[in-house]
Amino acid sequence: MKVLVIGTGAVGSFYGSLLAKQGAEVSVVARSDYEHVKVHGIEITSETKLGNYHFRPQAVVRNAAELTEKPDYVLLCIKVVEQADRVGLLKDAVGPDTSIVLISNGIDIEDEIARTFPNNELISGLAFICVTRTAPGKIWHQSYGRLALGNYPRGLSEKARALCSAFEQSGINCAASEDIVTARWQKCVWNAPFNPLSVLSAGLSTNDILSTQESFVRNIMEEICLIAKATGHTLPSDIVDKNIDSTYNMPPYKTSMLLDFEAGRPMETEVILGNAVRAGRKAGAPIPHLESVYALMKLRELKLAKE
Repeated sequence: MKVLVIGTGAVGSFYGSLLAKQGAEVSVVARSDYEHVKVHGIEITSETKLGNYHFRPQAVVRNAAELTEKPDYVLLCIKVVEQADRVGLLKDAVGPDTSIVLISNGIDIEDEIARTFPNNELISGLAFICVTRTAPGKIWHQSYGRLALGNYPRGLSEKARALCSAFEQSGINCAASEDIVTARWQKCVWNAPFNPLSVLSAGLSTNDILSTQESFVRNIMEEICLIAKATGHTLPSDIVDKNIDSTYNMPPYKTSMLLDFEAGRPMETEVILGNAVRAGRKAGAPIPHLESVYALMKLRELKLAKE
């Protein structure tokens, strides 16, 4: 199995390293930390049963065009923000038999890639994980790690099953989903409150947010469930309670959106909130809490732009 990971941030480095441990030939496209990863590889520090280990990629390149062979799978592990040229990053990586795997947050993130590469299998993926890149080539895995993978817009191919199996054998749970779009709405139930509220609260952890504003968090989660149902993706009746319980049980965590905000990087406001709000408005779902949080995030982004 030949795999190319585009993005040596926390998610790409972690999941690429797991496939390498199972014998896959894993190469990486590194950008800001190219020099460090080329020389030193990537150190994974995990507080789970996975422990600490070193990941030495098969090849480290600045651009996929530098590779001599096209991979079986290309894992695009970058945040879907306005400035991200996903098509440009993929164009030199994809061969006729390459499966494109998107491991990113958000709602409705697949269409651009599906339209640009109509002849390639598209696997959409979601990571349920607490993991952070603390320095070039340094990844801190705090908790969780479950993946959900499935073909877009639906179904489950043999290659998708094989990738799920490789992740399972590496020591994490990987759910093979025949309805990955519904799974995206399930992930959004957590992302929609905690990512923006961590920014709007000026840096509070998930535990602080939940322990003081549980009712508000629940309202946002329930509105996501309303939108999902209105668009044909009914979620489990206990999904809000399960998300609340699991968040109380996880260590205090800085969300990815908060880390981007603190570093002055673009945030995933549109794919996590904006796309959900637009879907809710189109469906006529009552979503006052979600609309308010989205409006406040757009004001925060405007303030950052002016600064």
